[in-house]
Amino acid sequence: MMIDPLILLQAYSIGVFPMADDRDAAEVYWVEPKQRAILPLDGFHLSKSLAKTIRRDQFRVTANRAFPAILALCAQPAPDRPSTWINRAIEGAYRHLHAIGYAHSVEVWEGEELVGGLYGVALGQAFFGESMVSRRTNASKVALAWLVARLRFGGFTLLDCQFMTDHLHSMGAVEISQRDYLQLLGAAVGELALGSGAGVLGSGSGVAAELAFAPLAGRADAGSPLPPSVTVSGPLSGQAIAQLLTHMS
Repeated sequence: MMIDPLILLQAYSIGVFPMADDRDAAEVYWVEPKQRAILPLDGFHLSKSLAKTIRRDQFRVTANRAFPAILALCAQPAPDRPSTWINRAIEGAYRHLHAIGYAHSVEVWEGEELVGGLYGVALGQAFFGESMVSRRTNASKVALAWLVARLRFGGFTLLDCQFMTDHLHSMGAVEISQRDYLQLLGAAVGELALGSGAGVLGSGSGVAAELAFAPLAGRADAGSPLPPSVTVSGPLSGQAIAQLLTHMS
């Protein structure tokens, strides 16, 4: 089964996303939770221990450098998850969305080994987190902290986590009703012209995603959301990410 990329993006814009029963499932079904988990971008819980891990750059963090690899890692079975909802049709669909600029990843490395990260879809000022994986202690937490900092820098207003977990709750996620979620979603994606046909597929995620996932360069000026103390070129350091999370609360 192939998932049409325009239909997939249109589904996200109205609060629906695909899942499968397991890795080898032939069919995909569409999900619209009655209760939605979101992580308010001003409500991320940065614990002292996580801040310390980030500041000392225990891991190297990149964005959009190894999207197929992080997607494949998310699809692998794990001791606490013997199967996965990411079947091959879903994997192919998100690889396509990444190729045309709508799906993005955060990768966490220990040396040259990929040990965690996440991926999701960006539309307007909304980011829809799809899956998160950790093969080392704190790797997925570091990825989520990096994501939150960069989404805030980019001007995003919604981080959709789909379903609540203890892990997400500990980092500040909350559960809201479908009605409240759709209001937030409408404000975040309302200006997108997804009904205009397949031509929209060439426009990419938008300005917010370009800011959030492109390497920062130069120095913060008076009009920048960066705190004045952050001066970076290229990928952000852990110290800069911690400052973004601290100063933009």
